[in-house]
Amino acid sequence: MFGVMTLLSFFWSASLPLVEAITLSHLGDSTARYGRVRLWGSIGFIIAVIGTGYILDVAHVHSLLWLVLGTIAGILVFSRYIPEIETAVHHTDRFPVSQIIRRPEVAALFAACFLMVAAHGPFYTFYSLYLVAHGYSKGAIGWLWAVGVICEIAAFIGMPRIMQRFSVPQILGMSFTLAVIRFLLIGWLVNSVAFILFAQVLHAATFGTYHATAMAAIHHYFRGRHQATGQALYTSLTFGAGGTFGALISGYLWDYLGASLTFSMASLFALCGLLLIVWKFRLRS
Repeated sequence: MFGVMTLLSFFWSASLPLVEAITLSHLGDSTARYGRVRLWGSIGFIIAVIGTGYILDVAHVHSLLWLVLGTIAGILVFSRYIPEIETAVHHTDRFPVSQIIRRPEVAALFAACFLMVAAHGPFYTFYSLYLVAHGYSKGAIGWLWAVGVICEIAAFIGMPRIMQRFSVPQILGMSFTLAVIRFLLIGWLVNSVAFILFAQVLHAATFGTYHATAMAAIHHYFRGRHQATGQALYTSLTFGAGGTFGALISGYLWDYLGASLTFSMASLFALCGLLLIVWKFRLRS
């Protein structure tokens, strides 16, 4: 089982950066439209969660394996129809990728993104259990998750207009600021349905606008032959390392300090990311 999961993770992790790089290559300079492509992942998530829930109400849990296999087979089929794109020559091609990473603004971007994903560690790991412990029904929890994803989709749809009015550093700064507020609300005002609902609406910023803008920034710095490498670094250093770090440290803090202080730690991570963005990040050529 360990071997199967290792092989799955190895190849699955490689696919996302490649698809992201191909998508952004097709978009060219219209990176603001990335959100309108990415929103279909969020729609797929909602369909999968709701549909699988109804299926498992009437079918054995073993059917989940066949559902996953069918989904992966579908990905395999559709991946064959993704149009190839020629890698455009860029002036950074002559530089090693390490030289791009060492640029202060790029290093600050990666570090800030690591902290943003780490801040979501207790949210993705314990949020549902946390709400159950405070008397929320499973149905209410499901709707709260749905509200977050719906607001995320709305953010993706609105990204072209947002990026016309605000710069990339401004959007990232706003996203990190709202993340600070969001995790404090979850940690200390969990008994208020209104505040918890508002915290879920803020998912539009802490994932939606944040992720779409971070992708645009990565695409700005990693072009030409470095594009797929940049996407791979973003995925591994943020969602991989950042997600793992956030989940692990939140597990230890949850046991020793409790939920409120754990979410306060998440807010602190987001604040440190915000300070990095304000201090070092500028979108330079």
